[in-house]
Amino acid sequence: AAALLAIFLGCFGVHKFYLGYSTQGFTMLALSLVGGLFTFGLAAGVVWVISLIEGVIYLMKSQSEFERTYVYSRREWF
Repeated sequence: AAALLAIFLGCFGVHKFYLGYSTQGFTMLALSLVGGLFTFGLAAGVVWVISLIEGVIYLMKSQSEFERTYVYSRREWF
């Protein structure tokens, strides 16, 4: 579920909220909304590309490896 959220709603940081990383989720949300206004959408595009990469990385991991990395070890980025 986190991978699909990252791919489709990642520019709003929804996948970070889903995984329990509220600070990172708010960071991505603020960069997309506020930064997107000042850069005419460029910041939102960059955040979406980062989220897309994270979604692909999530899909490439096995379930046990994903849980070990992002749930138990609490790795926040990539």
